[in-house]
Amino acid sequence: MTVLLLHAFPLDERMWEPQLDALAGHDVSAPRLYGRGRTMAAWAESVADETEGELLVVGASMGGYCALALARRVPERVRGLLLVGARPDADSDERRAGRADTIDLIRREGADGLWSSMAPKLFHDARKADEGFRFRDPEGLVEAVEAIRDREDSTEVARSLDGRARFVVGEFDPFVSAQELAAFDVREIAETGHLVNLERPEVFNFVLREFLDHV
Repeated sequence: MTVLLLHAFPLDERMWEPQLDALAGHDVSAPRLYGRGRTMAAWAESVADETEGELLVVGASMGGYCALALARRVPERVRGLLLVGARPDADSDERRAGRADTIDLIRREGADGLWSSMAPKLFHDARKADEGFRFRDPEGLVEAVEAIRDREDSTEVARSLDGRARFVVGEFDPFVSAQELAAFDVREIAETGHLVNLERPEVFNFVLREFLDHV
């Protein structure tokens, strides 16, 4: 079994560095998601084609959406999903309008402007906002926003996993709450924002190891 780590927006695969020691002894793959097309379905197809065998997929935010698309495409290969700061439903009209604003921001101010806007939403503790994990190509960022915006509703995919899917959310995540995910297996991590694996890695790593033992 491979532990497949799918990163968040607007970061890249380096965001999983705090988890690598906790995953010692496991086969781990952390691909970069940008540049795989303009839809989550295309991303999932690409990731499925370059991996083999059973997968335990850990997806953060955007990576969680790709993880759900992967579970739709190759359900027989997905041993479990650990979804961090992700939600199973599609974008509402309000969220889609917000995506349009994000695309406009990237085109006006580039990756730096995007980071300045997003960092306070990603981290409850601003001291944890490490710019070293950022992805900086504006066109790749725009394509990613389009893929997030146009993703399918994956609520039934999450339900179909029946005990093999777990959601993890930060107490102060502005994008999704534990209450919104009450119908699923959900863990809330205190004193964190959207990117719990970076803000409180020791707590997240405990949840990660627990999930690995569970599935």
